[in-house]
Amino acid sequence: MTDMKKEIIEWGICIVIAVVVGLFLKYFIGVPTLVKSVSMEPTLIEKQRLILNRASVRIARQMPKRGEIITFEAPIGRNPSVAKVNDKTPTAQYDYPFSGIFSKFVYHVLEIGKDSYIKRVIALPGEHVQIKNGKVYINEKELEEPYLSSTVVTKSNGLTDFIVPQNCVFAMGDNRENSTDCRILGCIPFEKIESVVWIRFWPFDLFGKVE
Repeated sequence: MTDMKKEIIEWGICIVIAVVVGLFLKYFIGVPTLVKSVSMEPTLIEKQRLILNRASVRIARQMPKRGEIITFEAPIGRNPSVAKVNDKTPTAQYDYPFSGIFSKFVYHVLEIGKDSYIKRVIALPGEHVQIKNGKVYINEKELEEPYLSSTVVTKSNGLTDFIVPQNCVFAMGDNRENSTDCRILGCIPFEKIESVVWIRFWPFDLFGKVE
């Protein structure tokens, strides 16, 4: 083997290792992201940059806590006119058609063509949720939501009185009047949760852990 061929092979191995390590870190540990909607205002503003913690969900397999902000894979029923969830069947739909293993890899690992939502966890598995009188009630008790603007009124033209299915969470945006969330989408299965929002690193004057 010539020195040239040997060097090419060595570089090829290094590139493959770098790609594998990069994909591992992105999928299992953490990844930066850009806020692209107004649904979490005033907590998160468009064009702010965040670091997402994926290890807690994908390695530790921990169910997010109430009040934590998460990202999750967008369900099929994103259009309210075609969403089939209701108070009796409140789980989001995820029956995406894939043509083979490669298309699944591209979608789930490379995340090409994949959409995600960023919302705050409101209710956990087995909890009774009611949305009434402009408020949220968990197990018949009004939920205190200090992260909301004082003028926010919570309404729903979707889920209003239901039990969160096992292994699922119910999440909403802080900007309730401008958020497509679990009220329409349905409750999110744990395996579709991608990460917990960890740190805001831009703008620099707001650097720190996101609450």
